[in-house]
Amino acid sequence: MHQPNQLIAFQTAIAHVLAQHKDYGLEEVTLEESLNRVLAEPIKADRDLPPFDRSTRDGIAINFQGVTSKEPKFEMKGMAQAGSPQTVLEDESHCIEVMTGAVVPKNADTVVMYEHLEKIGNVYKVLQPVSKGQNIHYQASDFSKGGVLLHEGVRITPAEIGVLASVGKFKVRVKKLPRIAVVATGNELVEVDENPLPHQIRKSNTYSLEGLLKNQGILAQSYHLKDDPELLKRELQGLLEKYDVILLSGGVSKGKFDFLPSTFDHLGVKKIFHKVLQRPGKPFWFGEHSEKGALIFAFPGNPVSTFANYHVYFLPWLNKTLGLPSNEFSVFLEEAVENTTDLTLFKGVQLRFEEGRFKAKVIQTTGSGDLLSLSNIDGFLQLNPKESYEKESLVPFIPTKRFA
Repeated sequence: MHQPNQLIAFQTAIAHVLAQHKDYGLEEVTLEESLNRVLAEPIKADRDLPPFDRSTRDGIAINFQGVTSKEPKFEMKGMAQAGSPQTVLEDESHCIEVMTGAVVPKNADTVVMYEHLEKIGNVYKVLQPVSKGQNIHYQASDFSKGGVLLHEGVRITPAEIGVLASVGKFKVRVKKLPRIAVVATGNELVEVDENPLPHQIRKSNTYSLEGLLKNQGILAQSYHLKDDPELLKRELQGLLEKYDVILLSGGVSKGKFDFLPSTFDHLGVKKIFHKVLQRPGKPFWFGEHSEKGALIFAFPGNPVSTFANYHVYFLPWLNKTLGLPSNEFSVFLEEAVENTTDLTLFKGVQLRFEEGRFKAKVIQTTGSGDLLSLSNIDGFLQLNPKESYEKESLVPFIPTKRFA
């Protein structure tokens, strides 16, 4: 798609990635499995909500017509508790004790909380002014039967799960998630429970990517492939047949052992682009298998590069694939920032919320290998090439943490 070794602008790269959004279809999952999934059906009320006139306080239920004096008195004639069938108030001079959540008795239209009552024997005296209808959550006041409670396309959070449960949705129709493999390449990598030799490092990128994907409800499979051309061809061929998306870290730069670009070419993976005018993550390789349709996101192996490119490219692609809105927004700079390069820069920042707006402070790092800095940032500023930003400037922000 592009000339060999030709770097493309970030805006061109992200446009190419988003153009490859997919539709993986729908599936039905249990209510317990639906957390963080994307709803694929409208959810309607199967009955009025609430389904009956409901008391919102512990106290007594009365008929307002019985309030005939400044401190009216009502003889207690029974009790209504939550979960019990509706009782009946026989006389305006009587009352029925009622608990929060209980059905308001027939012929009653007002509830007085215990805090506003004085009990004398079997009689309750009302000590505060009473308004007709107070402390009652009326039937269908939230939704009538058949009303749409949740629209398709929303992400299911614990709040939505509560709604789904309330209407009996023990099976939920959701958008299918892509099957994803996370692959680390490199002879220098060892497992986290090993003691690395001086020339080795423990694997971290695959664990970071797995954790990030888990936040999206995706349980990815992790692999480690050595820098061997024949092994890479054999193993990646199998992964291309099994997965919808492969996220790789390492093996796409200019080193003599960066075999992935040639391996992709051998396996029939069409290169959409390789190398972007950005920092970190310049060597990013992106392509699609010509037959299987599997997408390849091949990130540079440096931890910050992998982490940044996941949020800059993969997450926007996933959101578009699932029909979710972008999670990016703009923030105000705490201090002036200048980009003197011809690259789009992604600067890690910490945010603080002040006077109704987010302010960003740039966090200094030691470069693309500074793994510790990732735990200290809230996201990345996106700084355009050759552009200066004054203090209080509004700048695009790509979050790496969730903001309510």
